[in-house]
Amino acid sequence: MTQPARPDPARTPSRNDHVRPGPAPSGAVRPAWRAVGILVLHIGILAFHIGTRARPGQPGRLPELRPGGTARRRVHRLVSSAAWPLRPRGLVPGWTVVSAGLSPVLVTVGWLVADAVQPAAYSPIRKTVSVMSGYAGTDRWIMTWALLLVGGCQLLTAAGLAGVRVPARILLAVAGLSSIGIAVSPEPVRGSTPQHLAWTALGAVAIAVWPAFVARRVPSRPLILGRYGCAAVTAVFLVLLGWLVIETQGGADLGLAERLSVSIETCWPFVVVVALRHATRPRTDPVVTEIRSRPYQQAADDGLR
Repeated sequence: MTQPARPDPARTPSRNDHVRPGPAPSGAVRPAWRAVGILVLHIGILAFHIGTRARPGQPGRLPELRPGGTARRRVHRLVSSAAWPLRPRGLVPGWTVVSAGLSPVLVTVGWLVADAVQPAAYSPIRKTVSVMSGYAGTDRWIMTWALLLVGGCQLLTAAGLAGVRVPARILLAVAGLSSIGIAVSPEPVRGSTPQHLAWTALGAVAIAVWPAFVARRVPSRPLILGRYGCAAVTAVFLVLLGWLVIETQGGADLGLAERLSVSIETCWPFVVVVALRHATRPRTDPVVTEIRSRPYQQAADDGLR
C-alpha cells in the first residue's frame, strides 16, 4: 500500500513567504557589490540583535513582521548615514588658508623688494611704505600691486572665514578695502591727500581692533580664540597702533613702526584660520560614533523587524 506523498516544505505556501520575483532584465540588475553589502549588513544586524536581545534566561518574542520593502529602505538609510562621515559645520575652506597666508608674505616681500630699488636717499626706518607706492617712489608699481594683492587676499579670507561672527568678517573686509584704497590713491610728490590719509587711518584701526571681534563668548577650543587670548592680541595691536600714531607726530622711526605693525597684524588672520580648521576637523572614527548613537540603534531594530 503506497503512502501519500509528503508535501515538500520548500513548496508549501505560508503566510510569511514572499513571492520570489523572476529574473530581472539585464538593465535592472543591481551591481554585485551592493547586493553583497546588503547581505552582510543583514547578517551583522541579526547578530547584533541576537547578542543584545536574546539573553539566557529571558524568553524571546518573535518581532512583528513588516513588509520587506520597508525594512530594506530603513536598513539602506542606516548604511548611508553611518558609512559616510558628516562634514562638520563651520569648516573653513582650504583656499582661505592660502589667502590668509599670502597676505603677510605679499606685504613683507613687497616692501623689501621696493626698498631695494629705491635711491640711497630713501630711509626705510624714517619713510613710510606709502612713499614707495606714491608718485615720488621708484618703480612704484611694485608696492602698488603688493597692496592690491594684500587687499584682495583679505577680502577672500573674510568671505571664507566660517566659524566667526559676521562683524569680524565685515571688519576684515574693511581692512582689505582700505589696502586697495591706499593703492588707488597714491601720495603726491610732496605731502599727502585726504583720501590717502582716510584709507590709511581706516585700515590701521580696522586691523588693530579686529581680534577683539573674533573672540568667542562661550568656552571654546583652541584657547587662543577665547576672550582672554583675543584680548591679549588686541592689546598688543593697540600698542603697535599707538606707537605708529606717536611716530606720525614728527618721529624718526615712522617707517619702522609702520612696517612692523603691518607685517605682524596681517599674520593674525592666518593664525585664526589655522586654529578654526584644527578645531573643526572631521572626527577620526565617524562610523563608530554614528552607530553608537541611539537613533541609529532604533533604526537598526526597525529594519530587522
